[in-house]
Amino acid sequence: MVENLSNIFKNHEDAATKLLDILPIKQLQEEKYLLLGLSLDAVLILETIAKKTGLNYDFLFSEPIYAPNNQECAVAIVSEEEEIVIQEALANSFDINLEYLYFEAHRKYEELILKNIYKYRKGMSSSLYEKQNILFIDEGCETGNRVFVALKTVINKGAKSASFAVPVIAEDTAEVLDKCLDEIFYVNKITNFVDTKFYYTSSQKLSSEVILAILESSKNYLPFQKSQGEEK
Repeated sequence: MVENLSNIFKNHEDAATKLLDILPIKQLQEEKYLLLGLSLDAVLILETIAKKTGLNYDFLFSEPIYAPNNQECAVAIVSEEEEIVIQEALANSFDINLEYLYFEAHRKYEELILKNIYKYRKGMSSSLYEKQNILFIDEGCETGNRVFVALKTVINKGAKSASFAVPVIAEDTAEVLDKCLDEIFYVNKITNFVDTKFYYTSSQKLSSEVILAILESSKNYLPFQKSQGEEK
């Protein structure tokens, strides 16, 4: 869909409903896609889509790496498999060497990503991606960094296909991702992207306790299905 700023989402459930309207649900079900969240902020979108489709979901955790002298400028990103995607133009402009980036990547992995794995997945490893159709999902997409590192991760793990569904995305990012992914689905494509939260009338950030409660009560959150099976 072309840019339409009047079409701002009421909340994440509203965004998920609109996203469901454009997704090829029958195809996703027949080919048993795994829904893969790229941020915990997308948990309500994932849960809503999973309930409607009957598909399972998981998260692929990642963390941005910032320039040492500018903590608002992400120059790279690392995933839970310690795959790294570097914005070379930015890294070069800040004269950042690879040693710094890899050191920061490992630090973010140990201090933040592992923490999320233990809290939201009970320490379990990520889902199996080999020969799996993957549908990445997030609440919004400005730079595409999370998608790129997720794509690199699942491809290296042998995924069969990788697509992306998002309620709102920057136009230039959509054009780049369209060349890298099998399919991309979006409700709104914005030329002058402001910030993901801008496109939601109500976008309250959920606490870790609320997110964990949603996952623990979900019938579609794959890691907790596995842990329950092991307990039995």
